[in-house]
Order: sequence, then C-alpha cells, then structure tokens
Amino acid sequence: MSSLENRLSDDAPLAKQVAQAVLAVPGVVGLDGGLFGEVATYLPGERVSGVQLSDDEGSVHIVVDLRHDLRAVAAQVADAAADLCGVPVSVTVEDVAVPQPTQELTEGESDG
Repeated sequence: MSSLENRLSDDAPLAKQVAQAVLAVPGVVGLDGGLFGEVATYLPGERVSGVQLSDDEGSVHIVVDLRHDLRAVAAQVADAAADLCGVPVSVTVEDVAVPQPTQELTEGESDG
C-alpha cells in the first residue's frame, strides 16, 4: 500500500476528497478530464474526472467562472488540494464558464 493510500479517510478516497475540496473553492464551476478524458483517478466502480494523484505530485484540471480572477482561483485550488494530499499539486484551468443572464418574466408574459 502506498503512502498516499495511507492518507485516505474512512469516508471517501483521497481523490474524491480532493474533488470536493476543489469544487468548494469560490469560482470553480467544475472539474475537467482534459481533451480525451485522460485526467482522472480510477477507483473501484467509478472514476474521478479532473483529479490525478501519485505519491509525489498531483494534478487538478478545473473550469472557472470568468467573473473570478483565474490565477487567484488556481492558487486557492492548489493550496486546498495540496493540504489534503501532502504533495505539490499543479492546477490547469481547462476552460472558463460565462454565466448566462437570467431572464425573468415580466407581468403579462408567459413561458410558452
């Protein structure tokens, strides 16, 4: 068993914990598996897309809300992931999301 596996909690595998911590960072709207889905951790019966971990390093690929500072979000993600893993984590901003304005119906208009 690797030292990385020794750091797993009873509740969830480390890759899933990293994914949850990354998604909790303000400005992160999702994880991204890369062009061909190559950035992932394979667990029994499931796959954690956007997170790759080894004993020496980690990699996280994210989608960021364009209203946030990309570098600041990436730095917060790197810190959050490294705190959990205990190894340096590189962060790649794979894409940005542009929020769509919400359209509220005015009086007299209908949905359909």
